[in-house]
Amino acid sequence: MEIKELERIASQTRRDIVRMVAAVNSGHPGGSLGCTDFLTVLYNHVMKHTPSPFSMDGIGEDVFYLSNGHISPVWYSTLARCGYFPVAELGTFRKLGGRLQGHPSTDKGLPGIRAASGSLGQGLSMAIGTAETKKLNGDKSLVYTLHGDGELQEGQIWEAAMYAAAKKIDNVIATIDFNGRQIDGDVDDVLSLGNLKQKWQAFGWEVLEMDGHNMQELIDTLSKAKSMTGQGKPICIMMTTEMGQGVDFMVGSHKWHGVAPNEEQLADALSQLEETLGDY
Repeated sequence: MEIKELERIASQTRRDIVRMVAAVNSGHPGGSLGCTDFLTVLYNHVMKHTPSPFSMDGIGEDVFYLSNGHISPVWYSTLARCGYFPVAELGTFRKLGGRLQGHPSTDKGLPGIRAASGSLGQGLSMAIGTAETKKLNGDKSLVYTLHGDGELQEGQIWEAAMYAAAKKIDNVIATIDFNGRQIDGDVDDVLSLGNLKQKWQAFGWEVLEMDGHNMQELIDTLSKAKSMTGQGKPICIMMTTEMGQGVDFMVGSHKWHGVAPNEEQLADALSQLEETLGDY
């Protein structure tokens, strides 16, 4: 897919995000906006996947796990715009009885969701289990994950990282949303992670870096990561982003981690984001 088309999809996805959270005055727009470009490229250019009919087992296709499940708005929009479920269903976000809950869940069978997430720190373990199963079954497809940098304060992440390297789980690509912010402030102020690149390398992973808002760099780095699979080491990508990317009054502030815009703020945000594919 051409970069211009990817940018069109990303703009619409950002519109979806701010409209979804504003409609119910609840949700997490900051990280969702920051990861929009990544998920747009991943689902529309990189991954081999089948939106319909959706298969929970994912045999023969690439699988994605959103570990930082609170940024569900960007994932729901991406899945809907790729054809996993009707775009109109985005209007049910966080509504009682609906399939699009605040954190992704599997109890109502929403296509595209293979595991509940939102309890931080668990996604890498699930991804590694899936990747190991694929290896045992001779399935050459890959497993992708996305994690928040604040999520790396969870110990289970590092247990999983240690296991993947020790067992040579080399068909998993984990991306870290490195925006430097979490709900309570800057990551360095809450609990510094030190030099993350060196830390992942010390745990036995291959580490790449990329700008999460440069479409060409996203394409190139993810392609390079794919070319490095099957060589005995798991792969981690440090992705630099800005929380709230695309909306000027949200950019770079942890205050928009989990706060919905009011009507006036929503109008301001939408004025900055082009409607390219049609609002739901």
